[in-house]
Amino acid sequence: MQRLPSTVLRTTGLASRFARRTAIWRSPLKKGPSSVVPSLLLFLLILAVLAFNSTLKIDTSTISAGNPSNQSIVISDKNQLNLQPKKLEFPLNCSSENQTQTCPTNYPTSFSPQDPSTEPDCPDYFRWIHEDLRPWKDSGITRDMVERAKPTAHFRLVIIKGKAYVEKYRKSIQTRDMFTVWGILQLLRRYPGQIPDLEIMFDCDDQPVIQSRHYRGKNATSPPPLFRYCGDRWTMDIVFPDWSFWGWAEINIKPWERLQMQLKQGNERKKWIEREPHAYWKGNPFVAESRRDLLNCNVSETQDWNARLFIQDWILESQQGFKNSDLASQCTHRFKIYIEGYAWSVSEKYILACDSTTLLVKPQFYDFFTRSLNPLQHYWPIRTEDKCRSLKFAVDWGNSHKQKAREIGKASSDFIQEQVKMSNVYDYMFQLLNEYAKLLRFEPEVPEGAVEVCSELMACPAGGTEREFMVESLTMSPSATGPCTMPPPYEPKSVDAMWRKSASAIRRVERWENEFWQKSQNRSA
Repeated sequence: MQRLPSTVLRTTGLASRFARRTAIWRSPLKKGPSSVVPSLLLFLLILAVLAFNSTLKIDTSTISAGNPSNQSIVISDKNQLNLQPKKLEFPLNCSSENQTQTCPTNYPTSFSPQDPSTEPDCPDYFRWIHEDLRPWKDSGITRDMVERAKPTAHFRLVIIKGKAYVEKYRKSIQTRDMFTVWGILQLLRRYPGQIPDLEIMFDCDDQPVIQSRHYRGKNATSPPPLFRYCGDRWTMDIVFPDWSFWGWAEINIKPWERLQMQLKQGNERKKWIEREPHAYWKGNPFVAESRRDLLNCNVSETQDWNARLFIQDWILESQQGFKNSDLASQCTHRFKIYIEGYAWSVSEKYILACDSTTLLVKPQFYDFFTRSLNPLQHYWPIRTEDKCRSLKFAVDWGNSHKQKAREIGKASSDFIQEQVKMSNVYDYMFQLLNEYAKLLRFEPEVPEGAVEVCSELMACPAGGTEREFMVESLTMSPSATGPCTMPPPYEPKSVDAMWRKSASAIRRVERWENEFWQKSQNRSA
């Protein structure tokens, strides 16, 4: 039972409190029949209150009874006891086989947070939204600019009055396009009526294509705004959360909310100090030359570079039910290697979430959150050339400086668990789309050939793992709170200072490596 302040009457003490207050409420009793009536009335009143009290329980809702001394006795209504307004949920409503599937009409079309004062500040990496949209800050975004992004786009997404429409141009790799659209639909369910009218072009391929050098100079045109999963320092593609947050059906990687919890549990199975004192990597080496080169660092009969590297055969894994590819079971080594594939890899968040020390081979690309990761704080930098010696030094250093190596692993894991949780992924999408819509200089409209999409139209006809992941990642009802508060843009000098600080830390590690190998060479001479 909830503990109440002393001014509130507890149910069990009702009779004694009334007994104590009787002297205040009544006049001195007189002899004779006239005194019987007030006494009887008072007695009946006490009985009535006691009977009424038996149907009540203490709660936040109260009924007050005044008395001549301006004191109140408070009784709580059972029907309002500790009951928060019931959260309405809207599961998938799939029609029967002989009915045409339609979008539901009962889902809320507006959003009103219960307590706007509880909205937290967005993580610092949200500030990169301003940087990604900076090319259009002065000119705005015209329809012509959007249309010029079409040649490489897989689809156009249009949102008008809270409804989503998709115009498809070409099929993406696997189900990237499907789960990207699915994620945006869940955003619309999370914050109904809060995404403004807009049109975006989305490219689901790996490498960014909007080259900055093509849009420089006095007579240069404004770049086309094109959304994708990653970018680099030489391109202007707008970075958006990748499809795998809602599941990667083809290789059985579960939606992020569940997987993030499993990774956290995996961290707890074995302490850092108890893990294998080597660097671990498992993946597909055939997508990039840099990964094939990494395999040269594997342990052999003649050389041990402190690396344990494994080729992931996804075809075999699929045939065996993915029993050897459980990500939450791979936090068994003190060090884990991240290396890009054809471009950035979705595996980065899974590796960082394991509190092993991340050995990050110098990347070219970034996704929406990784620009806020710092060398020697969240990861240990590894050279792209001479990887083997760089890895060996990193592992030797970490095993000699265990406390610092553990701190780096813990910092990256905490960053992923706390700042890249699913609510922040949605809020990043929300803030990015809202800031983008502010730049539009035309009225969005549904193009000929576009079709309306909603959760039911996507998930109900789906089958197998695709449907399983959609059902699991479905937003069941609007959020009880609003999105996080968007931080201001970086000052231009701040961005430059961050790049310099990061480069300085990387050069420091490379200097340590050079000194280490020079001393080793001198000893063997």
